[in-house]
Amino acid sequence: MSVEQRRVDVSGLPSVVFGHHSIMWWGTLGFMLIEGFTLVLMMASYLYLRMNELDWPPGRTPDPDLIVPTINTILLLVVIVPLQAADRASRAFDRQGVIRALASATALSALISIMRWPELLALNVRFDAHAYASAAWATVLLHGTLVVADFLETGLLLVMFLVGRATRKHYTDVGDALMYQWFLSLIWLPIYFLVYWSPRLW
Repeated sequence: MSVEQRRVDVSGLPSVVFGHHSIMWWGTLGFMLIEGFTLVLMMASYLYLRMNELDWPPGRTPDPDLIVPTINTILLLVVIVPLQAADRASRAFDRQGVIRALASATALSALISIMRWPELLALNVRFDAHAYASAAWATVLLHGTLVVADFLETGLLLVMFLVGRATRKHYTDVGDALMYQWFLSLIWLPIYFLVYWSPRLW
């Protein structure tokens, strides 16, 4: 086969693709797998320590408070809604629709990030008090770093659209942000149950 015969005309292929057709989608998936595995290890460590203790929390350590963690859990689920709206707008290349939805998502993400500190205080124990305290703090704090990183990413994406620096390829990033938010919100549910509810049940 000659060189001329091996040439392929790709001029008709789309320059912007969404979902699993995008290389960034796969990059986001890889990041989710890595961070998800890390969080699962943290939960496994928490359970391992629990199996070696008669009292959990040990001694006179009070059970964690539930009000702030429950509110933040609800917010983590609610933030998915504006991101879904942003994803729909991005697929229509509706810049104003993306901006409105991302603004709502960024505001909610900021609130969730701020509430992570009182959420840690709701554990009712210092991080260095004993193994239970260290495991609980580390698990919630690790997820918290991802929450803050997600807020910064969503906010930066919003700024790019606001100032007109976003190109057509950046519309696909909105869908990736939605996918990551699903991961961030859903993986928090077992952490929330394990850290804040299980001490009351075991």
